[in-house]
Amino acid sequence: MTQTDTDGEADVGDGDDAASEVNAASEVNAASEVNAASEVNAASEVDVDFGENGLVPAIAQDAADGEVLMLAYVSPEALQQTRETGEAHYYSRSRDELWHKGGSSGHTQSVREIRVDCDADTLLYVVDQSGGACHTGHRSCFHRTVDGEHVGERVFDPDEVY
Repeated sequence: MTQTDTDGEADVGDGDDAASEVNAASEVNAASEVNAASEVNAASEVDVDFGENGLVPAIAQDAADGEVLMLAYVSPEALQQTRETGEAHYYSRSRDELWHKGGSSGHTQSVREIRVDCDADTLLYVVDQSGGACHTGHRSCFHRTVDGEHVGERVFDPDEVY
């Protein structure tokens, strides 16, 4: 087998090139099989780690612009209700009860996707937010900096809603 290298000179192959091509093709096929197996495993349902207290934090993120709207906790029942209804459900630690987001205010979260982090101990709800996410009337619960600067948009008056 004859090849031309980068400076234009002919190199005479010793027959190992064909073996190298076969090995490279075998490695590509093996990698493809591993990737296909990984995709199948990735499609399997993930066991969420609810920890000792039976709750897992869940971040709600706006599907349209990626803004973080809120953080709340989810119990197994809240996750089940979210998956069954397509609307966000959480667990209220202060009221010690299941909580349908927007149940009293009408500011619901339609859940497009539920993601789980690498440790399976935090959820991400990708949502379409109706009205404000925060009980203070703001679009996001993250409406101020640690220095006290107001950086969020107020979208409703909580005195009129609650």
